[in-house]
Amino acid sequence: MLRVWKNMVLQLKRSSMLKVGITGGIASGKSVVCQIFEVIGIPVYYADIRAKVLINEDENIRQAIIELLGVEAYRIDGSYNTTYVSSIVFSNSEKLKALNQIVHPKVKRDYSIWHECQDAPYTLHESALIIEGGFYKLMDKIIVVAAPEELRINRIVLRDRVSEEVAISKIRSQMPEEEKLKYADYIINNNELSLLVEQCMDIHSRLLFI
Repeated sequence: MLRVWKNMVLQLKRSSMLKVGITGGIASGKSVVCQIFEVIGIPVYYADIRAKVLINEDENIRQAIIELLGVEAYRIDGSYNTTYVSSIVFSNSEKLKALNQIVHPKVKRDYSIWHECQDAPYTLHESALIIEGGFYKLMDKIIVVAAPEELRINRIVLRDRVSEEVAISKIRSQMPEEEKLKYADYIINNNELSLLVEQCMDIHSRLLFI
């Protein structure tokens, strides 16, 4: 009986865990913000990383992608051919939409299972596509990390060793920051003038009392 009660309490605790999404444009600083939350004990689900794992390991996803894009979508060694896939889907919106319809449902399920296994007041779901992919509908709250475009361009140029024109095109390929901000419950300004830790701790304290 005691074990049953413990399981019930644990299940109740898990069901009350908030699902918090965190997003932002390329080079806005999402990863750094997530690392701060991890330091204070908040589990973070990195959707892009998990998606890559699922694409390589889930046989159903593999077969669906091959049917959509051909056998070239995977290399001879079985690994996902990102370069080939990108060359197709980023010039073909219908193919990109179809690819997302294959991958996103699997990621959503993977996230839900992961979330239920955590033991924390809330978890973070980090993804650049929380809004575009419809993941925001699963979340209780949304954090948007914002940064000035000029600063983001400089970060991309230095990080990816590309031209300013390429950096701008990468930013333009995503949902505009002002659109993302419309979905935000909390905003973290990563402009190198504001204190990131202070902002994260402020949001953390608010989430603890929801």
